[in-house]
Amino acid sequence: MAFTGNILITVVISTDPRLHTPMYFFLINLSVLDICCTTAAIPNMLKILVIDKKAISYSGCISQLYLFTAALSTELILLTVMAYDRYVAICFPLRYKTIMSRTACMCLAGAAWILGSVNSMTHTCLILKLSFMETNIIDHFFCEIPPVLKLAKSDTYVNDIVIVASDVLLGMICFILTVISYTYIISTKKKAFSTCASHLTVVTIFYGGVIYTYVRPAFNNHLEADKVVSALYAIASPVLNPIIYSLRNKEVINAINKTFARKASWRK
Repeated sequence: MAFTGNILITVVISTDPRLHTPMYFFLINLSVLDICCTTAAIPNMLKILVIDKKAISYSGCISQLYLFTAALSTELILLTVMAYDRYVAICFPLRYKTIMSRTACMCLAGAAWILGSVNSMTHTCLILKLSFMETNIIDHFFCEIPPVLKLAKSDTYVNDIVIVASDVLLGMICFILTVISYTYIISTKKKAFSTCASHLTVVTIFYGGVIYTYVRPAFNNHLEADKVVSALYAIASPVLNPIIYSLRNKEVINAINKTFARKASWRK
């Protein structure tokens, strides 16, 4: 569902010139990130559940950890950028095209991807320096930073500090900026409340899950609870994002209908 929904949104927005606006440009980026999240984590999880093959190579685990963390970090920043885009569109409509120019959009999206990749690379490099115990059983359904660190034989103090620092910057600060943007939007345009409320619900689940999973393990350990919370942003969020951000949008629905109508006419 997550993969199909996000692929559909990406194809429809890419092929419809009327949707070539900053908002939909960022939505394509969000869909690509959700595809990265699901393809990095879910296939291996399904393999564990369906064929009961619970092994993963060391290189495969590190690759999965890097890709998932990069997509997750980038999405934290991108959701803030998307909230800012809506804030400018609603609160400064006359200056919107000037502020959110093509160059500005490319720079904002590029910065999100670069910062997310750098953050993931930092965590991955620090993990590669660790030595691990002989008991190599990861108490999780995919390779994520907190459960992998639990297997470390080396001191993980530096890793814990970097995790908390990046989570404060990419999690808490981005979440606060996102909430501020939506607060200004609602105060400016009361009719936008229902839309903003649904956006804020998804954003809160996503940011809350990430903050809970990555900050708390530095102080205590509840891996069973972590599995449930991880499922929210690894599985639920990629499924909900296309529905909340795109499929409830009339412009996107019209574009999807026209795309299928066009394909039906070609078959005739």
